[in-house]
Amino acid sequence: MRVDILSKEYPPAVYGGAGVHVAELVRALRSRGDLDVRVRCFGERRDEAGTTAYADLPGLAGANAAITTLGVDLAMAGDCVGADLVHSHTWYANLGGHLASLLGGMPHVVTAHSLEPMRPWKAEQLGGGYRVSSFAERTAYEGAAGVIAVSAGMREDILRSYPALDPSRVHVVHNGIDSQEWAPDRSPAAREVVVGHGMDPDRPSVVFVGRITRQKGLPYFLRACAELPPEVQLVLCAGAPDTAEIKAEVEGLIDTLRAQRGGGVVWIPDMRPRSEVVALLSHGTVFACPSIYEPLGIVNLEAMACELPVVATATGGIPEVVVDGETGWLVPIEQVADGTGTPVDPDRFVADLAAALNRALSDPERAKRFGVAGRARAVESFAWTSIGERTLDVYRQVVGG
Repeated sequence: MRVDILSKEYPPAVYGGAGVHVAELVRALRSRGDLDVRVRCFGERRDEAGTTAYADLPGLAGANAAITTLGVDLAMAGDCVGADLVHSHTWYANLGGHLASLLGGMPHVVTAHSLEPMRPWKAEQLGGGYRVSSFAERTAYEGAAGVIAVSAGMREDILRSYPALDPSRVHVVHNGIDSQEWAPDRSPAAREVVVGHGMDPDRPSVVFVGRITRQKGLPYFLRACAELPPEVQLVLCAGAPDTAEIKAEVEGLIDTLRAQRGGGVVWIPDMRPRSEVVALLSHGTVFACPSIYEPLGIVNLEAMACELPVVATATGGIPEVVVDGETGWLVPIEQVADGTGTPVDPDRFVADLAAALNRALSDPERAKRFGVAGRARAVESFAWTSIGERTLDVYRQVVGG
C-alpha cells in the first residue's frame, strides 16, 4: 500500500503537537517495511528519502496567509496521483488531501488535531482567512472516507461541529509518545542545561511548555501563579505567539509576576530542542497544562514520560491522558458554549487552578509518586507501535470499503 501523508509541519520545522504526531506516525509506519509511506510537507527541502517539501507559490507572495496555504495544497494534490490512500493533518493540508482524492480517486483520511470551529479567536490572526481555513476544513472532513480523532472528546467535538458526517467514519486513535526519547534525564549535563536557562534545580518549580495562543490558557495560568508560595519558581518555555496582542498580554503578566515575586520567573521565549525540554521537565516539581481547548494534549504525555506529575484542565481529551489522583490533578472548568472554550467564571477557574497547583506543590513525595505512575501510563498506553497499528487498521477499512 502506498500512503501519501500531507502536513504543514515536518521535522525540522515542528512547532506543535500535530508536527510531533506526524513525525512519529511516519516513523512507526515506515518501520513496518510493508508500506510505501511518502511525506508531502510545507517549506524548505528535506534531505529524507520519500519526503517532498513544497515552498509557497511565488505568484501568491503577499496574499492572505490562508490563500498562500491553499496554493501549496494545489501543488501537493497533483503529486499524490498513484497513491492508494492520502492522509492529511490540520486544515493547512486538508484541502490538498481532498483535491488529491478527487483527482486520483483514492480515499482520503483526515486526522483531527484541532477544529477551526473550536478556535474562533484565530480570526484575530487570519482575518478573513479564518473563513477560508474553516471552508477548507469543513470541505475535507465532510468528503473524507475516514476521520481520525485523537481522543474520544475530540470525536464528540467533530460530530458536533460537522453534523453531516456519518459517525461510523469517525475513529478514535490517541496520540502517542516515544518513551525512549522522552524519559527522565537528571544527569550532570542536563542539570547544566537547566541552570544555563536560569532554572534552579534545587527549588520547587512549576513548568509550562507550549505556544502562546488562546487555547493554551497561559494568561489564566500566569494569574494563578500569583497565589503560589514565594519559594516556587515558574519556568515558562513559551514562544510562537499567534498575535502581537496576546504576546503583549503575556509579557505584561510576566512582568507583573516578576515584580510581585521578586524573581523566580524563568521565561524561555523560543521553542527549544527536545533534549533541553526533557532536561527542564526532568528537574521540575509539577507540569501545568491550563488549556481551555485541547483535543488530547501530547505535551502532557511528554511531561508524564519524564516522570513529572501534571496539573491540567479537565477539558477535551486531557482526562483521557491525565488520571486525576493517580498521575496528576484535573482542574474543573465550566465553559461558554460558543466554541471559544472561555471559562464561564474566569476568576473561579484561576482560583481552582491555583488551588490544584498548591496541592501538588504541598506534598513533594506524592508528586513524585504521581510522576512515576505517569511515566508507566505513558509507556503502557500510548506507545507509537500500537498507535501505528490502529492507524493502519483505519487505512485498511477505508481502502477495503
